[in-house]
Amino acid sequence: MIKRSIRYFLNKPIRAIWDSELSKWWYSATDVVFALTDSKNPRIYWNAIKRRNPELNTFCRQLRLYADDGKKYLADVVDETGIKKLGRILRSKNNIEFEKWLDGSLDPIDEQSKKKAYDFYKTELIEEEEIGKTIALQKIHAYLFEGLYPFAGKIRTKTISKGGFTFANGDFLPQVLRDIDKMPDNTFDEIVDKYIEMNIAHPFMEGNGRSTRIWLDLLLINRLSKCVDWSLIEKNDYMDAMRASPIDPEPIHRLLNNALTDNINDRELFLKGIDCSYYYEEEE
Repeated sequence: MIKRSIRYFLNKPIRAIWDSELSKWWYSATDVVFALTDSKNPRIYWNAIKRRNPELNTFCRQLRLYADDGKKYLADVVDETGIKKLGRILRSKNNIEFEKWLDGSLDPIDEQSKKKAYDFYKTELIEEEEIGKTIALQKIHAYLFEGLYPFAGKIRTKTISKGGFTFANGDFLPQVLRDIDKMPDNTFDEIVDKYIEMNIAHPFMEGNGRSTRIWLDLLLINRLSKCVDWSLIEKNDYMDAMRASPIDPEPIHRLLNNALTDNINDRELFLKGIDCSYYYEEEE
């Protein structure tokens, strides 16, 4: 299994990738260099640092990382020991902040936000009149990703796509979300139809699925006194059903209906559901 993530230091992205053979995370060397130095050419800077400090090769290898064009390219990456050593080698006014950031902060975004998602069970963040509305979803997203994404809780303005499917155009997204807010949500079928439309809207740059599944459960609990036992839904079945849902909503209706439970106060069920929800987002 391959997992990719993005960390942010002072709002600058540092790409990460999971090495299942060695059970460790690797971090983009050039991203670390840029985050600490603001170099206009971090690749050249990194190559110079690597030549002058050959001991870095012990903590460095090449793996494929996503670039800005959406394609994967081989890039130098450093492990946890390497990123700490690189931080000490680079001369930066932010070295102290970087060391603090490293202490307890090397878990990638999906791990950090999952810990926040566990705690969401204890919050009373959403007002009853907000349930099923975009504002509730924004609050959930902000809670999960505050301090991890600079756009936590903010509706995107760019148009994005995934797997060949283009989500709602950024220019028209505010109106799309207003229309979704007006959709009825009193029955199971109405709620799932609303969930499908919110997924098509995909209002955030990242973190839509994890946030929207919590949003869906809040809506089901409030309207029907039920929620989804996500552990009963296989990842591939869920992903296939969601991909098909804009044209054929029946598969996701069936999957969710078969996994409904009235154990809405079961904290263990909630935590298990968070684990499954985050697993859905892992790349393979």
